[in-house]
Amino acid sequence: MRIDIFAVSGLVLALAACSGPSNDAQSAPEGASDTAMAGSDVSEMEHGATLASSDAPLCEGFGPQTPRDITSTEGVNPILFDLAPAPTQMNLCNIHTHTNAEHKGPGFSVFVGDGVNGGYACNDADTLTEEELRDPYDGEGAFGHVSPGDTIEVHWVYSSCDIAPGEGLGSCLSESCTDPVLRVEAQAFLVVNDPEALDFTQFGYAGAANEAGLHQPLALPSGTGEPVLFRGSTTGPSYTQAACSPLQVTWNVRPQCARVDISSLHRWAEEGNVFNETESHGVRQLVTAPELLSPIE
Repeated sequence: MRIDIFAVSGLVLALAACSGPSNDAQSAPEGASDTAMAGSDVSEMEHGATLASSDAPLCEGFGPQTPRDITSTEGVNPILFDLAPAPTQMNLCNIHTHTNAEHKGPGFSVFVGDGVNGGYACNDADTLTEEELRDPYDGEGAFGHVSPGDTIEVHWVYSSCDIAPGEGLGSCLSESCTDPVLRVEAQAFLVVNDPEALDFTQFGYAGAANEAGLHQPLALPSGTGEPVLFRGSTTGPSYTQAACSPLQVTWNVRPQCARVDISSLHRWAEEGNVFNETESHGVRQLVTAPELLSPIE
């Protein structure tokens, strides 16, 4: 991917749009759970019909887009690029979350709605007990826009640049590395009030480069199925099927949800993560046009 001076500015904007400014995720009423919006009058069938009948033309000349339904291998976008190396061979540059899942997968296929606060929820979100749904922080915790019962999609973003992790996706490039190879490891979580659930701090940044000189998370989630690997783009509410992201990203999306303790998300924020992430972001709606998708091999 060659980027000229003009495109470098676009790259920074595109990277920033992926995790987005905090107000991108604030269109829901204060204190409202995004999962609670799953009762919207907008059904997934209606949503698909709306996409199909939209007057807005598909963006042209761009590579494959994200998010997508990872159960479908369909895609006819002709732009190919080399898949990124394994995450252990790259630098972690950012961790951020979206409420709800941006992708649709076997374990998170419940359509929530259109717009910034739409996306998909974990299939078992409606099976939680009263205690699992209780918010011990009463909405006042250090990590905002997420409550027990919500689904979040977490993105561990990796770059080929020689950089250190930092705030926003602009941390994935530098003045001397303006054309990075990018990779995202993704996992959907069902947020619960349960100290026996996964501790999100165990998936945070290790704090320093390892012996190989690479920045890595403490761990990546496991046990949620064989990840689906495909070519795509950056995500976030700034993009649609009519306004595409110009960036080329290798995605690795796990197909099943895992449960994560709400208190651990707040601890992650309270401990001052280097990403300065203090709230969960909005979503980009699912990309369904085959012209905007790469075939999954």
